[in-house]
Amino acid sequence: MKVAISGATGFVGKRLVERLHLQGHHILVLTRNVMAAQKSFPSSQFPNVEIVAYTPSESGDWQQSIAGCDGVVNLAGEPIAEGRWTAARKQEILHSRKLGTQKIVEAIALANPKPQVLVNASAIGYYGTSENATFDEKSAAGNDFLAQVCSNWEAEAQKVTSAGVRLVIIRLGIVLGKGGALDKMVTPFKLFAGGPIGTGKQWFSWIHRDDLVNLIIQALTRPDISGVLNGTAPNPVRMNELSQTMGQVMNRPSWLPVPSLAIEALLGDGAIVVLEGQQVVPQRPLAYNFDYQYPTLKEALKDILGNG
Repeated sequence: MKVAISGATGFVGKRLVERLHLQGHHILVLTRNVMAAQKSFPSSQFPNVEIVAYTPSESGDWQQSIAGCDGVVNLAGEPIAEGRWTAARKQEILHSRKLGTQKIVEAIALANPKPQVLVNASAIGYYGTSENATFDEKSAAGNDFLAQVCSNWEAEAQKVTSAGVRLVIIRLGIVLGKGGALDKMVTPFKLFAGGPIGTGKQWFSWIHRDDLVNLIIQALTRPDISGVLNGTAPNPVRMNELSQTMGQVMNRPSWLPVPSLAIEALLGDGAIVVLEGQQVVPQRPLAYNFDYQYPTLKEALKDILGNG
């Protein structure tokens, strides 16, 4: 296949490029930063990777490169849980996803020949937060800021279907792997100061990065898969269980809670990402018989943290 990927130098994108390259596919990396992409994918190691400069929010010559691709994966968007949500930052979080997806869809509509599939990221923030409810792909959207961002994001992606292109939207949970969100959580445990964040009762719906990459590849290659998939593992946990499991796997205590106020001071409104959660189940991946390598948190953490 020939696959165009935006967000290819990110935490998930980089692993996806590596896996597709290993399988012999040709990859078109759409990037704002050509030098960073060349550093991530040196031509000596990635001969099948072609790097194309683009401005996600603008139409341009880059759109022509979509023609002849078999599939497109759109993972681009400003990080959500890094820094305070000022009015300007909230605007950037929304626009980077809404406009970025709009321009990808525009490129697909103009392409001749057209890609057969668009795999577009979204997030489980779509459902809003709850300590009690369980959400699957049929659940309604929430009404907080992140739910509105995801609804706008998905609405732009849906427009690709009018061009006769198959669409798969993957609502990502917290992606666990070496680096990323887990890195920030591991540090206190290394210092023997680990513990649950906030009340510990909030839900943590997660997925191992390798499982997510496999799910994206299945979405690309299986014509029977379309619509919304929850990109989460089948066993979400509460924050207390996450903390206890990290302690067990790292052989460290996990009794020292991180107070909500400390997170709020750091992230402002963005603290909602870690202080409030949602219990999300991947009903549709399971219905498609998707095979999770890491269905439980303990298996995932053992692999990532390298103990046991």
